[in-house]
Amino acid sequence: MPTIPHITPVPLDKAYRLLNHGPTVLVSAAHAGQHNVMAAAWACSLDFSPPKVTVVLDKATRTRELVEASGFFALQLPTVPMAAMTVALGTDSAKALPDKLQRHGVALFEAPTHPHAPLVQGCAAWLVCRVIPEPHNQQAYDLFIGEVMAAWADDRVFRHGHWEFDTAPDALRTLHYVAGGQFYATGASVRV
Repeated sequence: MPTIPHITPVPLDKAYRLLNHGPTVLVSAAHAGQHNVMAAAWACSLDFSPPKVTVVLDKATRTRELVEASGFFALQLPTVPMAAMTVALGTDSAKALPDKLQRHGVALFEAPTHPHAPLVQGCAAWLVCRVIPEPHNQQAYDLFIGEVMAAWADDRVFRHGHWEFDTAPDALRTLHYVAGGQFYATGASVRV
């Protein structure tokens, strides 16, 4: 990884835990020198081995076009300070605003070992995924399945395969979208 502090690889057998708590995600993709990022509330873990995820990508989005062209996407978990940016990335279309990423101050970086999709700086976790083609699901339901090829997390909030929200800075809490620009931040844990 580039020299961004606190980013630690997550073993693939623990990658599903990055999404298990239901966070809003940023979906990024690139193809032929073009990059885009959009927000998505409908993403989840699908399988353990190999780890798989699902995400809904509307046909009208530029990100979907890039995912279909490249065969890859990244899911990343935005944090509380990124809430306004997340709403903007989910509201503004790169088709109408080609400079959307610059306009909203989105800083991207690339994982040297998996340069297939750009990653958004400042997130709590990142998963690079290869599309598992399912043409019927993609066309009928806008549902994409991805195999997680690599995963990383901010070690201040995800360590040893577990979220540590109780001991992490509040700014590293992930977002959970409700509606109308309203999010909840991940709260205190309850252990049973």
